[in-house]
Amino acid sequence: MYDSMLGKHGFNGSILVAKNGQVLFEDYHGYSNLHTKDSITPTTPFHLASTSKTFTGMAIMKLYEEKKLNLDDSLQVFFPQFPYSGITVRMLLSHRSGLPNYVYFMPADPEWKHKLATNNDMLQFMIDKKPALYSYPNRGFHYCNTNYALLALIVEKVAGQTFPEYLSNTIFSPLGMKNTFVFSIKDSANYHPSYQYNNRPFNLEPMDCVYGDKNVYSTARDMLLWDKAIYSNRIVSQATYEEATQPNSNERPSMHNYGLGWRLMIMPNATKIVYHNGWWHGNNTCFTRLVADTATIIILGNKFNKGIYAGMKIGTIFNNSKKTEVEKTEE
Repeated sequence: MYDSMLGKHGFNGSILVAKNGQVLFEDYHGYSNLHTKDSITPTTPFHLASTSKTFTGMAIMKLYEEKKLNLDDSLQVFFPQFPYSGITVRMLLSHRSGLPNYVYFMPADPEWKHKLATNNDMLQFMIDKKPALYSYPNRGFHYCNTNYALLALIVEKVAGQTFPEYLSNTIFSPLGMKNTFVFSIKDSANYHPSYQYNNRPFNLEPMDCVYGDKNVYSTARDMLLWDKAIYSNRIVSQATYEEATQPNSNERPSMHNYGLGWRLMIMPNATKIVYHNGWWHGNNTCFTRLVADTATIIILGNKFNKGIYAGMKIGTIFNNSKKTEVEKTEE
């Protein structure tokens, strides 16, 4: 399946498949830098793109479990000047805030066409310019990177640490994730490009230093440590994890849904697949947790390849009864 979906179609990245925490298959293919031809190795970190949201969401859930915040706190608790009312932490987590996406409204302003923005720049822009809402709060699901960039700022407010420091101190270091970090503006001089399918590199762009919605870098083996920590409740309790993986977007009947930092697929037989894909520039990722089988599929790439999003189909090797449903899914 790996060969047919990725191996024969220009895959440039890493893949790991595990069952009960044990590696069944892994491979590292291609180059971390297409110009210098440095090979991808088990320690090569990849930009996780939106798969980063799993870390942001779980960081918030940990602070919630520690009673350092409430999921129904309004954003004015953390940002008194925030110009939109009726939005809560829970709405950010579940993409039900109705906020507009900063990756569109900031670059449309001439001031932010050619300089690097931070999370605080984004917040201040919203306070000063008040871009129009996408919809009223809690009216429906609208996937929006602004939500998770704001959640990263909430982590900073509550924890008294920068977001990169908090994740390093609370998740990465305790779990032994030695090749995982959050990229921020201070790292911009060491930026390594990702690539389009035709090998063209992506240069650093104005929105590339905002974190929380993206900008966690990791390896397949480190992501397996993250997966095992979730199974063993090392970050949050089972009850808190269960709360994070309950569907929050039920306006339209569908097997696809979103929890609090996790995409969900609820099969007709009630089996739940917990996952998050990602895309940013040439980076695209697949992190799929087949909870009923205690199995995990991790695919990370730095050269855009739509076949990565089909990685979930590898899960059919664990339980043939799920084959029909999984093979019908899309990103």
